Amino acid sequence: MIDADIMTAIVTPFGRDGSIDYEALERLTNHLIHTGSKGFVIGGTTGETPTLSHDEKIRLYTRFTQIVNGRAIIIAGTGSNSTQETIDFTHEVSEIAGIDYALVVVPYYNKPNQRGMMAHFEAVAEESDVPIIIYNIPGRTGVEMSVDTVVTLADNPNIAGVKQCTSIEDLEYLVENTRNFNVYTGEDVQALSAKVIGANGVISVASHIYGNEMREMYDDLENGDFVAAGNIMRQLAPKMQALFMYPSPSPVKAVLNATGYGVGGCRLPILPLNDEEKQVLARHLAMAETALIN
Repeated sequence: MIDADIMTAIVTPFGRDGSIDYEALERLTNHLIHTGSKGFVIGGTTGETPTLSHDEKIRLYTRFTQIVNGRAIIIAGTGSNSTQETIDFTHEVSEIAGIDYALVVVPYYNKPNQRGMMAHFEAVAEESDVPIIIYNIPGRTGVEMSVDTVVTLADNPNIAGVKQCTSIEDLEYLVENTRNFNVYTGEDVQALSAKVIGANGVISVASHIYGNEMREMYDDLENGDFVAAGNIMRQLAPKMQALFMYPSPSPVKAVLNATGYGVGGCRLPILPLNDEEKQVLARHLAMAETALIN
């Protein structure tokens, strides 16, 4: 089982010229480890992977493993809507020392049925040199892998878990019906409830900003102080929701830039927040309205 309850789906910092800023990535990574992240997804949705070239991803993953240097679990995004492309890229990424798992998204756009999804993941798992994590995010892929399909795939020895971005009821079903299988919510607002029902934890965006609070919440839960954990979750929930009020990762990048981490803007087709959007976000995060304007 993966020994990491809070894993951050880390942003990809960009410099003024649009290239990946590795100095900013190192500063941010060290901050996240210090504030409670036990693992990372590199090259996920929040990392703007669709805008990265093949060579950029390989360099990013290689440099990231060197930055982390064994201090946290690393899950690298390798999925696409082509089974053969996913197999090839997963194999290439698995040769990077320090990559622990591959995150493989449910194929998007071509809309496979459940049999097609199962065949896709079985084929990737058969050829992968590292265990894979299913990424079930129907809001982005246009299709939803059913919980029964996930449960069936959980019996595959090279499929280690799922990042599930659906309902808490689905998480309950997956926890109840799988064994030695890692179940993570990909929804920050489910962070506490997912842990309570027996999931491993959360693959988070909000931990970029609220890592200390989330660590305290999970520690309170571990120590049996459910009231304290619930109080923290109630305070965090509206702020977590606000981080998705505009296309992600533009809100979390705006906050990181305002707090000194210099992660730059987003690549098209995602735009950075304008001043009006920053003011609205600041109000929702209980920050001074000028705090995000720079």
